[in-house]
Amino acid sequence: MQTTQFDRILRRLATILSVVVLTLCLIYTSTGVLLSFYYAPTAGGAYQSLKMINTQVPYGWLFHRAHDIAGNAVIALALIDIVVMFLGRQFRQSWLTAWISGILFTLSAIALNWTAMLLSWDQEGYWRFNIELRNIEAIPLIGEQLRDILAGGGAISTVTVQHLYAIHSYIILPAVIILAVVHLSALLWQEKEIQPLETSLAES
Repeated sequence: MQTTQFDRILRRLATILSVVVLTLCLIYTSTGVLLSFYYAPTAGGAYQSLKMINTQVPYGWLFHRAHDIAGNAVIALALIDIVVMFLGRQFRQSWLTAWISGILFTLSAIALNWTAMLLSWDQEGYWRFNIELRNIEAIPLIGEQLRDILAGGGAISTVTVQHLYAIHSYIILPAVIILAVVHLSALLWQEKEIQPLETSLAES
């Protein structure tokens, strides 16, 4: 398949987007660590601790806002990155690692945002998560087990917040960072492999 200048531009754009995504992941992680010093993963306490962070902790509102923006921006840019890779015809077998890591990263970033839904313990997050739990419970065979894992059994409570906080911080977030690094490394490796080939084709 002949490579055009447009394909090369899109490949370079995909690499740049991956660098930005990884940077946003590091911002999300670092601000999350700073917030964790004051955040209380309990029912009621979560809302009060975030309120204190926004009003009393020096620059707490800035870190909280940066955390939220980075989390949402990562999802948007990851989706754009997949579209750019497709338009750049990067769907060949040699790009398998980049594709798998990119798709898994996007799903993990969405899961990261999803698990943060209840961590603010406000009305919107509470009722949204309540609806999501009902949808999960409706899944055949494994729905009730998944609901118990997320909610801690019974009603939404402090145990639920703690479960989501643990999944969010210690399972999904490390996976997101690892996948972002793998995705960027795969794109850089492909760039390194393709450039000599393109040069030889251009000379011939």
